[in-house]
Amino acid sequence: MALREQISDVLGTQVLFANADKEKLTKKRWHEILRCKEEFLNNPSADPSQYSCMDKDVAASWMRSRKLGVNPHKIVTIPNEGQLTKLCAKHKQLINITNEQVAPFRDKMVALGYLFYLFDESGMILCHEGVWVEDQVADKGSRIGILANEETEGTTAHGLCFHLKRPVQLIGPENYCIPLQNRIASAAPIMGDDGSISAAVVILSPPLVEDLEDDRINHLYMHTLALISSVATSIETKIKLVNHSADYEKTRNEVAKLSEELQKARDKMASAHESLSASFAFIDEGMIAVNNKGKILQINSEAIRIFKVRPEESGNRNISEFLTSDSAIMRRAGSGESFTIDECIKVEGLKARPYRISVRPVLNQYTKKLDVVILKFISCEKLLNQQNNRMGRAAFFKFEDILGESMAIKSTIVQARRFADSPENILLIGESGTGKELFAHSIHNAYRPNGPFMAVNCAALPRELVGSELFGYEGGSFTGAERCGKAGKIELADGGTLFLDEIGDMPLEHQAILLRTLQDKHVMRIGGNRYKEVDFRLVAATNKDLLKMVEENTFREDLYYRISVLGIFIPPLRERGKDISLLSKLFIHNYCERMGWPEPQLSPEAEKIITQFRWPGNVRQLQNSIHHAINTANGETIEPCNLPSYVLQNSAPVTGSSTPRFSGTAPQTFDLKTIEKEAIEAALQRANNCIPTAAEMVGLSRSTLYRKLKEYNIPIS
Repeated sequence: MALREQISDVLGTQVLFANADKEKLTKKRWHEILRCKEEFLNNPSADPSQYSCMDKDVAASWMRSRKLGVNPHKIVTIPNEGQLTKLCAKHKQLINITNEQVAPFRDKMVALGYLFYLFDESGMILCHEGVWVEDQVADKGSRIGILANEETEGTTAHGLCFHLKRPVQLIGPENYCIPLQNRIASAAPIMGDDGSISAAVVILSPPLVEDLEDDRINHLYMHTLALISSVATSIETKIKLVNHSADYEKTRNEVAKLSEELQKARDKMASAHESLSASFAFIDEGMIAVNNKGKILQINSEAIRIFKVRPEESGNRNISEFLTSDSAIMRRAGSGESFTIDECIKVEGLKARPYRISVRPVLNQYTKKLDVVILKFISCEKLLNQQNNRMGRAAFFKFEDILGESMAIKSTIVQARRFADSPENILLIGESGTGKELFAHSIHNAYRPNGPFMAVNCAALPRELVGSELFGYEGGSFTGAERCGKAGKIELADGGTLFLDEIGDMPLEHQAILLRTLQDKHVMRIGGNRYKEVDFRLVAATNKDLLKMVEENTFREDLYYRISVLGIFIPPLRERGKDISLLSKLFIHNYCERMGWPEPQLSPEAEKIITQFRWPGNVRQLQNSIHHAINTANGETIEPCNLPSYVLQNSAPVTGSSTPRFSGTAPQTFDLKTIEKEAIEAALQRANNCIPTAAEMVGLSRSTLYRKLKEYNIPIS
């Protein structure tokens, strides 16, 4: 018997499984539906029912939602207070019984990131458990009282549940609203005595991370449907039992039968509860449940790895063994409030390591005293990597953010906008500092704004790491490889844009592999034995003469013609005329606003020098020079003497009211390293040698600033 049929048999009804010819939920199927949805939202004439991956009922609901004018980019957030009061009075019994049935597993469900809802037949939210957490921003407000039906939120699991009169499960992109498309939604109806649907209960899975494996996705896919259907049956049976118990004309046999049905529903709930507990093991972070004395009650595999304990001895260990003597976790948990704290975890024989620990206390529902504490551990190193990954997967700028009034930059923007609508590869050509990455961001946000943006600087990668960074690798492929392998930037760019900056520095041996990937859109990890289909748009950038490199046999000719189908030349700053003054004043305003300083004005003499300088480092060099000038200005005006010495080298001496930051004879030749060194020295003096403050001033991370100090031999007192 197929898995779908087994679930339907257990639930006693036919269940709507989207794309019913496939029993398992996989990332590939998820992305097929996501691509269908993108085309549907971008093409008013698209019919989703023509796609093999789409369920016909979901497709029909999408069409109705578009016809109703539902905005797919937001969900309803304003409650209907007037109607809520009446409905709560009407459904008082339903709400109370629902809260009673959910109570045994509410805290663990919420702690694991699930969301639970009770809807009446109109789509009004009567109960809500859980916290929305998206992009590290928590919304702790209740959604009770919000009307969420097909007219306001489009296709939803509960909406189809009411429409089809049976349990429904939607995977992320099948939900019409984009804020819901990284969750699995499972809904089950609560039936009345007359066979009509009086309400529906819904459970939303935690947000699914991009690299979650197929078996983990499928686990969430199946067990949430069983859980919510058991909850619905339990609520439905308890309502009947309460109503019939009040009716003295009902026989004891009928009451006994209802009690037996309630017990069966509770047994199913217990089984679903065990399944929810089993999902502890599927959480990538370390998870531990301890009692009010700190004794470990439950621990998942990742926490076992972190604390180096054997599974059989976990029940005899105490969390205090791994915390520092001044840890405040258990004391603060006694207040009953959830919190997040950074503390060091000490494991015998190993150096203590910092972790971010999320703490959720569970209070006894009768005594209101601390019963259980659920702890989630994420290493600070992993958090930093996640932040770096998010920065690498997001394009922040649009064409509107590229400033300039000169004809040179305006015509370039017009050309880039036109090319952005094409799926062809684009080559951005321009000197260092002209803003090639801004154009790459803008092209992505015009073409595939909902897909990932993966940026790789080919010049910054060690030669031996280029292959693993671009193509990924399987576990155990080489010494130091992660056990589970790692996806490369090309694989992660599936559905979005791959930006290869400084592509002229890519080693020849990897150029051939990249060319093959661009030709057939398949990628194989290092050490792998199978290809994976990828759909991405390449945007490359260079400040080198690639045609000359082709002649010198340092760059492949076939790759050059493959990546330069559409070429965009970005003009240097010296050809942009009045844009120099415009950008200078913008940099002054933004920098002073960020630092909380008074905003100085450019003197006419300083502005003249700035506009006459050739700016070999372009916009980036201009920005660094302005930051240098702000840090050395003593008054309300930036004078020529506040500008870096390389800007003044071709100008006649100009006296001013301020004193230059540096003294001595200016060197005869200058490059970007000289600019950077002077900016760092100026920032250190202004910040009184405080590294974090100086790093913020020059726009570098602390680690990069320390590396620059060593590189330029800059002493720190």
